[in-house]
Amino acid sequence: MAKKGPDWDGLLKWSMAHSDGTRAPRALSEEDRKWFMEAMQSQSVDVVKRMKEITLVMETPEQVLEAQGVTSADIEDMLEELQEHVESIDMANDIHTIGGLVPLLGYLKNSHAGIRAKAAEVITTIVQNNPKSQQLVMEANGFEALLSNFTSDPDITVRTKALGAISSLIHHNKPGIDAFRLANGYAALRDALGSENVRFQRKALNLVLYLLHENSSDCKVVSELGFPRIMMHLASSDDAGLLEGALRGLLELAQDKTGGASDGLGGEDEKLKQVLQERIKGISLMSPDDLGAVREERLLVDSLWNACYNKPSSLREEGLLVLPGDDAPPPDIASKHFEPPLRAWTANQEDNRAPNTENKEAKPLLLGFSPQQPETPNAQSTSSGGDVADGAGWRALPR
Repeated sequence: MAKKGPDWDGLLKWSMAHSDGTRAPRALSEEDRKWFMEAMQSQSVDVVKRMKEITLVMETPEQVLEAQGVTSADIEDMLEELQEHVESIDMANDIHTIGGLVPLLGYLKNSHAGIRAKAAEVITTIVQNNPKSQQLVMEANGFEALLSNFTSDPDITVRTKALGAISSLIHHNKPGIDAFRLANGYAALRDALGSENVRFQRKALNLVLYLLHENSSDCKVVSELGFPRIMMHLASSDDAGLLEGALRGLLELAQDKTGGASDGLGGEDEKLKQVLQERIKGISLMSPDDLGAVREERLLVDSLWNACYNKPSSLREEGLLVLPGDDAPPPDIASKHFEPPLRAWTANQEDNRAPNTENKEAKPLLLGFSPQQPETPNAQSTSSGGDVADGAGWRALPR
């Protein structure tokens, strides 16, 4: 679907032939001027015009496109191009003005899973850190369509992309967060965490952590829905991102005080202690290199233990919480290979200096006529050592 680029090789040959540096520039013929302008303008894309063309295609019924030989792969390529255009916040806001937002949201219900997934990706780009487009998508019922794909689409990739779009849509968007809570979004996130797809789980966990950070009062809801047990299971995951995210979520629940004498972990204290003890045992058996790679996990385990049992974990007693190199700056490797030439030259000069040079008596530095002594015709020079005597009217200072 993308347009063919200009003939850059031809343009380069033409430029070299007409400007080899040996002759004065000549006036272009009308034919050459026309060819040159066409070559340059072919690279200039009218983005708004192109977005209108894409909108026209999105508005065309699927059966008509198939009859014209347009495949689902062609549509996905077209959406890929549209995503590039809407990376600009101005173009993202213009997609609604030119009438492209509604048909784009319609693609969330397309019969092809690839198109549904790609449409969610484009929407993610449009609403990311863009309050105006967030509002426009909410008003166009985009949230409902995304939520439907997130919760019930048979394709896991479509569900994952829809969840990513929802996360961007409700980020720093209070109406969006409220709509998500009212739509029983936490229950959908719980189901996502129970899936077998790591990427899907990660996105769900990240959204849970964001929502709990924004609304600490939701900790009670999350606990009642059984999130603590799911997070404890994920805290034993082989995926580092899931493991750390689960520990962070458990810490958020353990530190929650909004419910008074809270039990943010839903009565799972003993189960949590077992999980933490297993993590501590695993950490204590790690090699020094592996310990450095799990610094965040070490800190989270200790913080969680302290929050639940009001005392430091055994990691602190064993000296495994803060290792000697944890806060040290990274080794300076680049400067050894990319040393400035002047600095390198100076260093070489110092290295090449004779060992006894520093012990030699430094020669005096001649600054000019001494104001204390007038010149006398009888002054004698002692130039045998290369110095000039003070009696000659020169003032000598040691180096």
